[in-house]
Amino acid sequence: MSPVPLLLGVFLLCSPVRGSDGSVSTAITCFTRGLDLQKETEDVLCPANCPLWQFYVFGDGVYASLSSVCGAAIHRGVINSAGGAVRVQTLPGQENYPAINANGIQSQMLARWASSFSVTRAKNTALEAVGRSISTARPSTGKRPKKPLEKKTGNKDCKADIAFLIDGSYNIGQRRFNLQKNFVGKVAVMLGIGTEGPHVGVIQASEHPKIEFYLKNFTAAKDVLFAIKELGFRGGNSNTDGWPSDDIEEAGIVAREFGVNVFIVSVAKPTAEELGMVQDIAFVDKAVCRNNGFFSYQMPTWFGTTKYVKPLVQKLCSHEQMLCSKTCYNSVNIGFLIDGSSSVGDNNFRLVLEFISNIAKTFEISDIGSKIAVVQFTYDQRTELSFTDYTTKEKVLSAIQNIRYMSGGTATGDAISFTTRNVFGPMKDGPNMNFLVVLTDGQSYDDVRGPAAAAQKAGITVFSVGVAWAPVDDLKDMASEPRESHVFFTREFTGLEQMVPDIIRGICKDFLDSKQ
Repeated sequence: MSPVPLLLGVFLLCSPVRGSDGSVSTAITCFTRGLDLQKETEDVLCPANCPLWQFYVFGDGVYASLSSVCGAAIHRGVINSAGGAVRVQTLPGQENYPAINANGIQSQMLARWASSFSVTRAKNTALEAVGRSISTARPSTGKRPKKPLEKKTGNKDCKADIAFLIDGSYNIGQRRFNLQKNFVGKVAVMLGIGTEGPHVGVIQASEHPKIEFYLKNFTAAKDVLFAIKELGFRGGNSNTDGWPSDDIEEAGIVAREFGVNVFIVSVAKPTAEELGMVQDIAFVDKAVCRNNGFFSYQMPTWFGTTKYVKPLVQKLCSHEQMLCSKTCYNSVNIGFLIDGSSSVGDNNFRLVLEFISNIAKTFEISDIGSKIAVVQFTYDQRTELSFTDYTTKEKVLSAIQNIRYMSGGTATGDAISFTTRNVFGPMKDGPNMNFLVVLTDGQSYDDVRGPAAAAQKAGITVFSVGVAWAPVDDLKDMASEPRESHVFFTREFTGLEQMVPDIIRGICKDFLDSKQ
């Protein structure tokens, strides 16, 4: 009788490692989080060549436990991109984790989290792997022969990460647990799982949640279906999200802060006995993404659930209605208008490209997420990449690094008009919020006030970044209100690096303010 919640989230794997002195350590993936580790103090080994732009790190020095361990270690300077041994110390949760850019990684702000960790150099750095990545799904029984991995891209209309949190308590019982697995398996098959998504993971909850398998364990529907069928009933008290005997309001708040869309699929209604265990009768309204009827789903009985599979899949794949997944990181279009005049010089121009790359890499770029465009200007304008040219972060960052320096004069006003018309124009009816970051190092030969006002009237929030001889009056004339939070200036191009977190924070603040 317990509801089957569905969440969008990410989980990672780890494996055991033994040091040369016989001590057991842990080899982890690039994206293993602090909360994935089990011990209060643990030595881990980070692999080499982790893609820095994919790291999620929250805080500085003391990191929220949902941060990547290896990302935090690189951010802290304990290791570099070559990887290495790290000691992780579990710490209490705290409030106000700061956003600080360090060692190529932009950490992000977080209001609060239940636990934290710190990273230092591990004393024993001579580690060697002795195990493979561990999946918590049950191993094959031998009845199913191994086949070559089929790489299917998946359902292009449903690029989502979906975690099924299923009830494994004594309250539900073995029979209904099997019916629950059957329903989840049918939903997983209909989603159209593939290498590019959607991805599916399963957590079984009773007194303590257990990750049965992770989102990236399987890339074919038949493998997910087999793993679901292999799940064993755990039993235990229903102390999580069934008819919950604990308070899930805070968990719901945290989920919304991180763009997680929580669905509650409830089967039948709670009995009088079950109602006595529920701490808050309105728990569904507090747990789901938004109380508008879209995120809660009622099935009258465990029997005949097949007819409810397709409507649920349609909900899970309705990207435009995923209200809580809309964050500043995945729902903005950021255009960069960069000065290519002769006063910039080739070396400084490379610093400009590094500046815009460091901002871009923070955002979740995809065909349904955030998008990046770049225009270089002198007296003329050249669109280096438009919002629709690339739909992956790797390709966007590569394209930015390949931009060639133009050299010439400075006509910033014409460049703003060009960008508003040709770059943002095709996006005016899209769902994302539009931002323009204008970077210049000198006086414009034309008027900037009129073109900037027209851009803002078209729904574009403008940040102006000045370097060296850029007039403050021009910067203020271009920037959106309040100007004190949309105008930035540095005497040297090397100072651009320090501005990155402030501009990211400004974009996110404007995004959140627009949703109030």
